[in-house]
Formats: sequence, C-alpha cells, structure tokens
Amino acid sequence: MFKLKENDVILFQGDSITDGNRGRNQDLNHIHGHGYQYIIASEMYADNLDKNITVVNRGVSGNRIAELYGRWQEDCLKIKPDILSILIGVNDIYSVFEYGHGSSPERYEKIYRLLLDEVVEQNPDTLIVIMEPFYGVSDNTERDKFIRKNIGFYVDAAKRIAKEYNAVFVPLQDIFDDYAKHVDIHSLLWDGVHPTTGAHQLIARRWKECVEPAINNRK
Repeated sequence: MFKLKENDVILFQGDSITDGNRGRNQDLNHIHGHGYQYIIASEMYADNLDKNITVVNRGVSGNRIAELYGRWQEDCLKIKPDILSILIGVNDIYSVFEYGHGSSPERYEKIYRLLLDEVVEQNPDTLIVIMEPFYGVSDNTERDKFIRKNIGFYVDAAKRIAKEYNAVFVPLQDIFDDYAKHVDIHSLLWDGVHPTTGAHQLIARRWKECVEPAINNRK
C-alpha cells in the first residue's frame, strides 16, 4: 500500500514507454495514458483517496535525454514533484545506430546529472526514481546486436547517478531476460522496445517493489 503525504505530486517522465498515448487535455479518462504508470497511478489514488494527491504523466514518445532536458522547466520543475520517476535511454542508443547521432553514454550521464541537479536545487527532499533502460529482440538483427552491446554502458551510468543522488534504482532488464528463457520475448516486448499489457504489469510490480518502501518511509 502506498502511504503518500497530503498534497503529494508524483511525476512520471520519459519516452514512449511512459507516454502511453496519454491524453493532451484534461480528460481524466485518458490523462495518464496506458501502461505501467497508469497501473501505479491507479493504486496510488485508490490507496490515498483522502490525501489530495496528484499523479502527472509527462512522457513524450521518441524523446532522448536531450529532448527531455529541453522541456525540463515546463514538464518537471514547474510541476514541482515530490516524487519523480524517470525512464529514458533506449532512444539515445537507437538514434546512434539508426542516424549516427544521439547521446554517447558520457553525454547521457552528463545531461542526466543536469536534470537532477535542477530538481535537487528546487527541492532537495524530492524522492527520485531512476528506471533501468531495457531491450528485447526486434526484426533487425544488426540493431539488436548494437543495442545489446551498448545498453550496459547507459545502465551503468544510470546506476552511478542513482547512487550519487540517493535515488531509487528500479532494475528491469532482468525481468525480460528471465521470462525470455520460458516464453516468446515478443509477448512482452513486441518490437524489442515497447511493452505489451502483461509486460507493463511486470514493470509496475517491480516499480512498486523497489519504490513503495522509500515512499512509505519518507520523513
């Protein structure tokens, strides 16, 4: 059970996996999109009906770390989150393979730090959650080899940042690697990147497992 504080603001940030085709207006039926963030938000609201909490989704499909930084003032700092969850990175690697530009692991880490520095400066008590970028198998063998070879560098950067900023790190790759031993990985990550309905539930369960204790133990 999520034990949130009065007027808590929870923000989910990232790329298409978080975007989840969310509504861009105030239609509350679609405002959170579909996916892990919707599952988590649903439980948060149900557990805290008397707390006046606000859960916001500002994921944007196709975003790399640089695009996220470009909208950080509007889509994060102005929202003033008490809990901030970020899932970003796969598009950075994909763009390097597909177009020859994106973000190297070093640039990814540098920009990630800029994002978090601004959050901490605004509110040092913000609970930060860093989700691990993950990948499955697509119909492009060369792309798969490239992403699999390089994604570990980005994951290592995310882990370093999580440790340095006292953030909660949510590991995800192991979930899909373990299930891939028993089921068709496409039933979880249908195109190598985007989760199916069941995979979103697995992500939400792991997020809750890692983050719920930190939420409930805040002073």
